Amino acid sequence: MALTILDPTSERAPEGRPLAPRPPQLPARIALLDIRKPRGDVFLDELEALLRARGAAVQRTAKPTFTKPAPVDVRREIAERCDAVIEALAD
Repeated sequence: MALTILDPTSERAPEGRPLAPRPPQLPARIALLDIRKPRGDVFLDELEALLRARGAAVQRTAKPTFTKPAPVDVRREIAERCDAVIEALAD
């Protein structure tokens, strides 16, 4: 009996995707968004230390749960207070 593995993205032939544009220098104010997946906070702790060592002001915030999008007020606060956002996804 053959084993069939299904790709949940339904991509029969993966396509290359370009990286998002990068700023010419490190943004001054960076939000780190914890989406509440297990160990995402561990990743963000390390990233925060690296960013602060390079002179960035870091603001930590978290979604209430990983099962839903960030609430509008959380997104608005990030947009008003920060120049860039990094979202942690880990398991």
